[in-house]
Amino acid sequence: MALRRADSIRLALVPSHSSMKKHITKLPDRPLTKLPLSSGVIAEGKFLFVAGQGPYDPATGTWSRASIGEQTRLTMESIKLIVETAGATMDDIVTCRVFLQQITERTFAEMNEAYTKFFGPEKPARTTVGCQLLNIDVEIDCVVRMP
Repeated sequence: MALRRADSIRLALVPSHSSMKKHITKLPDRPLTKLPLSSGVIAEGKFLFVAGQGPYDPATGTWSRASIGEQTRLTMESIKLIVETAGATMDDIVTCRVFLQQITERTFAEMNEAYTKFFGPEKPARTTVGCQLLNIDVEIDCVVRMP
């Protein structure tokens, strides 16, 4: 498996009980999660499954309750960090699921405006749903084809 960010990946990948997957548990400049999950899992070297990410603000070390656009930007920055740490790019994302605390025409438009800036002309497949979230308004997960 060719990895582009070899220095970060050595710190970030933890071998699983199965040699068929690697868990991303440590990210550069981010605290370890206290939740029972990995930030991402690389399965058989072919796909990276990124766990739902929220609007973590590394400047403050807290979860943001800013505008939907800003929460989406922070969430996508977290996804980008995980994807690049694993050795892929945002262009390698094949699908995303977006969860919005309150889905209205305004929140959908704000999310779309921020979300679109992270991709080129060809966007991944996506599902957007309204749901109940705890202390955040945006959560996004994705699946990435590993290069």
